[in-house]
Amino acid sequence: MRIAITGASGFIGRRLSGALAAAGHTVEPVGRQGPPDESLRGCDAVLHLAGEPVAQRWSEAAKARIRDSRVAGTAGLVTAIARLRRAPEVLVCSSAIGYYGSRGDEILTETSAPGGDFLAETCVAWEREAARAEALGVRVAMLRTGHVLGAGGGLLQRILPPFRAGAGGRLGNGRQWMSWIHIADMVSLFEWAIANPVSGAFNAVAPYPVTNAGFTRALAAALHRPAIFPVPKLALRLLFGEMADVIVSSQRVLPESARAAGFAFRYPELAPALEDILRPQ
Repeated sequence: MRIAITGASGFIGRRLSGALAAAGHTVEPVGRQGPPDESLRGCDAVLHLAGEPVAQRWSEAAKARIRDSRVAGTAGLVTAIARLRRAPEVLVCSSAIGYYGSRGDEILTETSAPGGDFLAETCVAWEREAARAEALGVRVAMLRTGHVLGAGGGLLQRILPPFRAGAGGRLGNGRQWMSWIHIADMVSLFEWAIANPVSGAFNAVAPYPVTNAGFTRALAAALHRPAIFPVPKLALRLLFGEMADVIVSSQRVLPESARAAGFAFRYPELAPALEDILRPQ
């Protein structure tokens, strides 16, 4: 297959591009300055991963970039697809579990209602733009991604240095739920969504979420380091502003739709996932 990828140079995009090329597919990266028709022409599938990083201090300008990169960026991609003489068979669009907002201990599945905060509203609009491709005869799957764990990027890249130094700890009270996924399973979900006749939203998270305190203990154990320096929410607010609310948000998300459709996770539990990621190469 010929597969176009936006965000091909990012943490997930690099791994996904390598896996698809290794499987014999032709990978066509789509540039950041808008989706040129030439990159999409003749493609059998389009994978949309591009977007402004959420993990930054939020200002009104930063929030506008986050929203526009996802909503306007996806709208532009679908418009470019509409101009093609032959549309791709499938569009797999990255989304996020931010769709649900912070929900405490509530178990969240693909049928749960969206939240009402900035990220939730952004995800709803983002997915709405992706779904417009269905009117063009394109099958659309949306992967609502949690914390992606892997070497060289994502959450672990930001938190490993203090944990390795023995200065890690829980965030806030540590009771908030973290829904995570191993990078290998994230890549496999994209490949699965291309190869199988599935559509709609899929929670791209492992089947067993953990609390932040549980995550902290598991990572400290995997590194054989103490983790006794909690970070209070006030300190996070001073560092990250409004984005601190996202850092301590609680999302207990389950991948019901993917499992019901036959997807099998290689790393369903956190400890083996961390062991694999942290194993010396």
